[in-house]
Amino acid sequence: MVTETDLRLGDGRTLHVYDTGGSDRLPVFWHHGTPNIGAPPAPLFAAADRLGLRWVSHDRPGYGGSTPLPGRDIASAAADVAAVADALGLDRFAVLGHSGGGPHALACGALLPDRVVAVVVGAGLAPYGAAGLDWFADMVPAGVASLRAAAAGRAAKEAHEASGVAYDPEFTPADLAALHGEWSWFDSVVGPAVRAGPGGLIDDDLAYVHPWGFDPAEVTPPVLLVHGGRDGVAPVAHAEWLAGCCPTAELRRYPEDGHISVLRHAEPALEWLRGRADEAPR
Repeated sequence: MVTETDLRLGDGRTLHVYDTGGSDRLPVFWHHGTPNIGAPPAPLFAAADRLGLRWVSHDRPGYGGSTPLPGRDIASAAADVAAVADALGLDRFAVLGHSGGGPHALACGALLPDRVVAVVVGAGLAPYGAAGLDWFADMVPAGVASLRAAAAGRAAKEAHEASGVAYDPEFTPADLAALHGEWSWFDSVVGPAVRAGPGGLIDDDLAYVHPWGFDPAEVTPPVLLVHGGRDGVAPVAHAEWLAGCCPTAELRRYPEDGHISVLRHAEPALEWLRGRADEAPR
């Protein structure tokens, strides 16, 4: 069972929070992709039960029940997670982010090192302008257009979204099979995320292509990067760059997987996370 609550922050904003509960379980903060709401990943509930994990998450600002925060950077996710953890009485926890949630998970690893015991990033992005990385190489054309508009600033990004241009992620056959199988769950988190308009998506995309507010090299907890070799939404070169930048990172590359089908490997990633958390100093 997932409990949903609204948390009032000190700056007057509200975060809509999800929690599967279990005081004896290891909390794992789920960082959702773009555009999604923050409901934790139901296809992984059985694995979490087996491993003794508790899902905690929230709608990022501008999505679902969370107050917009225009101009937010990636680093701001760490303060929001800390506020949720404090409200729930959680001292230490792990983080897992998929797609656009990946950078936000890394922010927690960098900025909350005394609380985060392990970080998993699935199909995530590297910082825009990362040295030695051709950031747009092998990215689908719709993604290039959308993120180049964001790089040009808020007005350009808002105009791009208002133009009605379709976003085609060009999912692979393996992605489509996953989306027609257990990961049809995404239908339940994408629709509510865009129902009120593109505000959350715009703020996300602006954050990806502007300074993140931290350096991935500052992430000290163990990091597992999980990435598909056929991913055209977040090309695998992004994970390769992060693996070379984060001193504690391990990369698991799956050559035949895409942006969604890589989630077939999420259960072994949770097993890795559980193991690293058990090894962490108390």
